[in-house]
Parts: sequence; structure tokens; C-alpha cells
Amino acid sequence: MRGLAGPLLALSFLFAASTQSWGTGSADLGLRIETGGPPLPQRPFVALPEEALSDSLAAVGTAGIVKALLVAPTDRYGHAVLGDGIEAGGLRVITAGGLVLEVLLPPEAVFEDLRPRLLDLTGDGSDEVLVIKAYQDRGAALALYGVVEEELRQIAETPAIGTPNRWRNPAGVGDFDGDGRLDVVEVQTPHIGGLLRLWSWRDGDLAPGPAFSGVSNHAIGSRALGLSAVLDLDGDGDDELLIPEMGWRSLVALDLRDDVWVAKGRLEHTAAIVSDFVREDFDGNGQDDVGYVLADGTVVRLLR
Repeated sequence: MRGLAGPLLALSFLFAASTQSWGTGSADLGLRIETGGPPLPQRPFVALPEEALSDSLAAVGTAGIVKALLVAPTDRYGHAVLGDGIEAGGLRVITAGGLVLEVLLPPEAVFEDLRPRLLDLTGDGSDEVLVIKAYQDRGAALALYGVVEEELRQIAETPAIGTPNRWRNPAGVGDFDGDGRLDVVEVQTPHIGGLLRLWSWRDGDLAPGPAFSGVSNHAIGSRALGLSAVLDLDGDGDDELLIPEMGWRSLVALDLRDDVWVAKGRLEHTAAIVSDFVREDFDGNGQDDVGYVLADGTVVRLLR
């Protein structure tokens, strides 16, 4: 891929100069646009057992939990926001010590998700698992599970949206406020309003933080949940978020400043963003770049 970088950059510069540019105030983002080129790299294949949720992704880690996956498929929740009416009734983890631990939800809830996320949100040195948990009577919440006394337990949960068949989607994990601890950002109702919300670990629970409206990281029926990327774009030590705006034809770079989300740049496209974002060093300069695909098949790479 590095061997192709030269000619691709020359081609993409002409395309970007004539059709795309970052909006006002984005000069400090340090990104340049490359279009075309080879397909984006795929996620490494992780084998799933028969009892896993079909088409789901296992999370692989090294900090206490080595694997997390969604299991026990069920049709008891008819929302079908992810393309079918089958959701997960359970969550399973395998620990570094070889324990296989599992939680099965009661009939009133499912994991309306495709990808458990491993992160050390509590700061104890061991990963927890973040999943989307949906209730029949009040919609989706974010739930955090951890290994406690050799059991897999729910240790925190956000309030559910409050209305049946209302969904939310995590957008990333990073240190957005510069306090040295991880935060979670999510989009509530990404199809009908798109409210970005930050959550932090405080006093043994998930505490809500600043919000920003008008973004979306999922289209109804899509299996792609990863339409966003977290990077320290300006090198100031805290992270920014790249995420589509409603309609998925524009990308915005959001930075948290004094508890307010600030749009530092905006990139327009002629077709909707439809794929998961990929983080990889495409040009070989030692910094992660971001790639995604548009509805017309165009591959876009944002190079740092």
C-alpha cells in the first residue's frame, strides 16, 4: 500500500481541490483528502461459536478480558434497527485466566448490538465491556459489564431513552476533556435527531457530560455501527471526534473545549458515508489516518 501512495496522492489532490475542502476554522486539523485507490483493509477475522449472534464481531483484548462476544440469538425484540429481527440475549467473556463467564438477559431486554467494546473506563487496569442494552418498554441504554469476583456483572448503566424502539450507538472512546481518563461518546437516536452525549466514570457510575446535536453514526437497517473515529488531530493531548452529520453527506470534526463541543472543521461529500471508519497509517508517516467508503463506491482517506 505504501508503494501506491505517491500516484494516489497526486490524483486525489486534483479531485479534492476541485470538489472537496474542509470548512472554515479547520486549518489546524492537519488533514488532507485522498480519494480512490485500493479497498480499505478489513478487520481481522475472529472465529465465533455457533451460539454467537450471526454477523456480530468479537472484541479481542489483553487487559483481563481476552475475548467478548454476543450470544444467545433471540427474536423477542422486534425493532430490527440493525437490519433483522434477531438480537443477542446474552454476553460472554473469556478472561486471561481462562474463565468463560456469561450473562443472560431476562425476557424484557436484549443486547441490540453487534460489537461489544473493551475499554478500561474505571481506571483499574482491567477492561470492562460496553454494550447497547435495549428494553421492551423504554428503549436503549448503554450498559457496562466487568469481571467481579470471577463473575461477569453489570457495574453501570445509563438511563434508557424512555420510549420503546428508540436506539443509541457508541461513537468512540477517548480522553476528550484532557483529564487523563477515558470518556465514552455516543449518539442517541441517530436516525431522528442525532444527539451526541459524553459519559465519564465518576463516583462508581456513568455520569453524563456535554451534548451536541445534529450528528449520526448509523443508518436504519445498516450493519455498520462504526461511522466515527477518535484521534488527537491537533496534538494538544486530548482527543477529537470525526463523525458524520445527519444525512451522512458531511463529516464534522468535534473538539470539547470548556465543556462545550466545538466544530473545528466540516467536509462535504457528494454521496453519503456508508461504511465503518478504518484507522490505519495509510501513507507510512507514523500517524494513524482515517478511511471510509461513500454510497457511490468512492474510497476516502483523510491523511494526517
